[in-house]
Amino acid sequence: MKSRPEAPLPADWFLKARLKLRHLQLFVTLDECRNLHRAAAQLGMSQPAASKLLGDIEGQLGVSLFERHARGVTPNWYGEILIRHARSMFTSLAQAGDELNAFSAGNAGTVSVGTVLAPAVTLLASAVERVHRDSPHLQVNIDVDVSHNLVPRLRDGEFDFAIARIPSALPAGDFVFEEIGEEALCFICRHDHPLTRVEIPTLTAMRDYPWVLQPTGSLMRQRVEHLFLHFGVAPPERIINTPDIYMALAMVDKSEAITVTTQEVAELLCAQPRFATLPLPEALSVQPYGLISLRERRLSPGAAKLMHVLHRMIRDYRSNPGKR
Repeated sequence: MKSRPEAPLPADWFLKARLKLRHLQLFVTLDECRNLHRAAAQLGMSQPAASKLLGDIEGQLGVSLFERHARGVTPNWYGEILIRHARSMFTSLAQAGDELNAFSAGNAGTVSVGTVLAPAVTLLASAVERVHRDSPHLQVNIDVDVSHNLVPRLRDGEFDFAIARIPSALPAGDFVFEEIGEEALCFICRHDHPLTRVEIPTLTAMRDYPWVLQPTGSLMRQRVEHLFLHFGVAPPERIINTPDIYMALAMVDKSEAITVTTQEVAELLCAQPRFATLPLPEALSVQPYGLISLRERRLSPGAAKLMHVLHRMIRDYRSNPGKR
């Protein structure tokens, strides 16, 4: 089998190749099992039938999709592309079923949104409340995570849109991005922490305590480390890594640990007098997040309605940034 197609594939290549859902199932199952015999058994077919199914589509495309070796099979770059799109198609079909069920039950459809934490606390919660005034039966699924996890899932079809940042590793041209704003950060500690008895604690004093931070490489973690380095202080060394703000606050509440979170989350979750905010030597924030959708994907009616409300709220926020 050739390493690349002899000619570019036409737009309707999948029709000419007679691509079926069974092929897509086989791609995904082979990726999970990495073994043709196990994949065939999982799909309820014989190994020769599975081998023929794979060979037929590879023959139509003119390239191998999987590398065969003694221990099984491994997808090559061509296989990875088809596997990713196969997963996206199955996700879209599952969402179509959810929408059909919602309409048949008298509801107004379903929308799935991925978001980083701060917008979920304020912007998205307010937008959902407004949409539900006119569409009370619209089912809204919200998944809160970090941008590094959310945007690939948006690309794979798990979300209608996301409120996040586009990771540098992904092609920005695949997305439509509307900037919303930066996230102001603050340091949180227990209300009776020793540092609360100091009028303006130094970063040198802060670094001697344990910290609960997002994992290495996250924007919030990088911003904290850069702040220490900017003032000539080595970053904290006693660090507990967790992306979960609730776990972080539990650690802060039970120890002398310090954590960092956004100002909006702190105002909602870090109630006085249980927690305290430590003064910082300068304002701290992370790069702007925004409303992200896929350039080539049409939104469902419910998603379009929620997106429209968010667009209006973003415009209102820009015209009056002091009001949330």
